[in-house]
Amino acid sequence: SLQTESKVILDHFESSADDTLQVNFNFSFPRLKCEYASVDATNFMGTHDAGLAARVSKVRLDDKGKSVGRHEDKKKEVRHSTDETHEGPETALALTTDNFEANHHKYDVMIVNFFAPWCHWCQKLAPVWEKSSATIRQKHPSDEQLILGKVDCTGHASESLCIKYRIDAFPTILVFRKDDKGNSEHESYHGERSVNAITAWAEHFIAQLKKEVPKTRNVDADKDGVLDSHNGVGCMISGLLHVQRAPGMLKIQAVSDSHDFNWETMDVSHTVNHLSFGPFLSEQAWMVLPPHIAASVGALDDKSFTSDQHIPTTHEHYVKVVRHEVTPPARWKAETVTSYGYVVHSNNIQKVGEVPTVRLNYDILPIVVQFTEKKQALYHFITQLCAIVGGVFTVAGIVASITDKGLSAMTKKQELGKLG
Repeated sequence: SLQTESKVILDHFESSADDTLQVNFNFSFPRLKCEYASVDATNFMGTHDAGLAARVSKVRLDDKGKSVGRHEDKKKEVRHSTDETHEGPETALALTTDNFEANHHKYDVMIVNFFAPWCHWCQKLAPVWEKSSATIRQKHPSDEQLILGKVDCTGHASESLCIKYRIDAFPTILVFRKDDKGNSEHESYHGERSVNAITAWAEHFIAQLKKEVPKTRNVDADKDGVLDSHNGVGCMISGLLHVQRAPGMLKIQAVSDSHDFNWETMDVSHTVNHLSFGPFLSEQAWMVLPPHIAASVGALDDKSFTSDQHIPTTHEHYVKVVRHEVTPPARWKAETVTSYGYVVHSNNIQKVGEVPTVRLNYDILPIVVQFTEKKQALYHFITQLCAIVGGVFTVAGIVASITDKGLSAMTKKQELGKLG
């Protein structure tokens, strides 16, 4: 096996381009929706990376962790009707644990607004939702194809529904279908919160039932290129950014300009699919790296971290990054490989009132560990050669001595036999 020796030197920058380092990351969140997942990068001076969003991609995941489509963040804020009023009785069906399942399987499509009375955005949506419900009922009287319902997540009679369907953002609008199975996913609405927008979106489901349009869980009712509703309960977030070679932090948490969150149920459990620093290595470079150095390049890869239910949990990963330079033997005819390995310590913080977050704190150390082939000195070779030669002579002398004694004994026995 190849023996190596190492030495540590102080890192130095030959040009301004060396002042930054590439960070490659890919995280999967089984319970954080892409609509809310926000990524922010800061350094030790508090400077934010304003261009980070353009270098981050999101993929929606189902409850089994499989991809169900690429997510595109809205380019503009969700619009709300602020002057909407509803006169007359409430027409949206009030749902509780007692009547939810019966109505779920009574109507072909049941659209439910999960809300909390204290939520600012829910208060703005309430008259819009009631008027949308009244408009649908007027247009389709005595029709059991579609109905709009509502669930108060603070009510004793309906709180368990919000736990069952993991409602952690208010308002949350979900679609339920008569033919849903026990493990069916329910698409959520993220479009404009106005009577015209909601009724046009709801009419799209009636058109699906009448087979006027293909049945789908991804609906773009206003045809603006951005889905108004889609499925997906989790999110895979990946990206590439360049950071200064100084302590910094990558932060992922739920952020929204049109929702209020229930932090007690917000779940940021995650799997680190990949985390590395520096340019991606070629196949030849991986072959050059010693096993322990190769393992440190992606020390967090494929590791999972789970939050406790109903306890706000923040996950912190503390990473120390070191630059490695591995020079292969000249006979390999390969160039020196530069890689960045790291050691990591992970910790959970559970505190009431804490915003559940994933924080990756990194510190890029200003040192370089250089690895080269350990060459054998000439006197070591001569010493080993002499030891081998001496060993051979010693063994040969022992064998000769044993053989000589054996022959002498046999000779004496023969002589005694003749005398007898």
